[in-house]
Amino acid sequence: MIKTCVRFIKTLRPLRKNRPPGGGRPLTDPHKVYDFNNWDNVVWDEEQEEEAKKKVKESLQSQVPDDLKEKYEKNADSYWNDFYGIHQNRFFKDRHWLFTEFPELSTDSSNTLTQTLPSTDTDSKHDADFPGKYATTRFWEVGCGVGNTVFPVLQTNNDPNLYMYCCDFSKTAIDLVKDHEDYHDNQCHAFVCDVTDESQEIPFPENTLDAIILIFVLSAIKPDKMQYTVNRLCKYLKPGGIFLFRDYGRYDLAQLRMKKGRCMDDNFYARGDGTLVYFFTQDEMKTLFEEAGCEEVQNLIDRRLQVNRGRQIKMYRVWIQCKYRKK
Repeated sequence: MIKTCVRFIKTLRPLRKNRPPGGGRPLTDPHKVYDFNNWDNVVWDEEQEEEAKKKVKESLQSQVPDDLKEKYEKNADSYWNDFYGIHQNRFFKDRHWLFTEFPELSTDSSNTLTQTLPSTDTDSKHDADFPGKYATTRFWEVGCGVGNTVFPVLQTNNDPNLYMYCCDFSKTAIDLVKDHEDYHDNQCHAFVCDVTDESQEIPFPENTLDAIILIFVLSAIKPDKMQYTVNRLCKYLKPGGIFLFRDYGRYDLAQLRMKKGRCMDDNFYARGDGTLVYFFTQDEMKTLFEEAGCEEVQNLIDRRLQVNRGRQIKMYRVWIQCKYRKK
């Protein structure tokens, strides 16, 4: 049976009207660089790009020893457990900027611009109960940490039929999510899961999600597992469902500041605390999502200049932001 599947595409009233997606403060006069703390859409010159490439190439000459590589990869969950055990819910701030960059997350049934897509009625095929079975809109955040995305979305999205799933392979992080005062089983289901491990089950059927949120999480996965991971996740989206992705871009400040001996592989590093991070290009994201059977909605590079005005320091940030829809 064919039914109409409603997609929430964007809100008509963003939370921050004064800031467009991607930012709205370009640096037009270099002499005024220290007038503000942040500048948007900063263009790099050829010399700056070549210097960044040189630093990354040099990092490859001093790689992590093979025995440590194996340790970091095998015990990735332990390093993140240690991270959240130390920082609890104090390290990351709630991501309210999400509703500017991804207005799909803040829409509600009384205030939306919708797109209608034909979709197979998948829910009616599943007799077994699962969390959120009777919801009409379902989001899943992979790598949720301590809930810095989940709780702002639940607080902002007014759709009474929204249900959220969130997972992390850190049990410590999931315990913190469940202990949060805004965590309620009738709105959200948090669970421990390493999505790169096919033996670990997902607690809901395939073809049931409207959106999958990947915010600074794919970069923590070993590169040779990324395509399998995106392929697996895509199976859980409804036809027309969307990936919302934001992560580190190539030559971001965090990459160029990596110390010698932290490089695991090309553009893949171990931080000082043992957690792993990869730095993407737009072409890599295009390949990952299109190979999984998705079509491009957005694929942009977000270059920003953060300034320490007191110390007269410039810090160049590079992020990749994408939206890909399941065909």
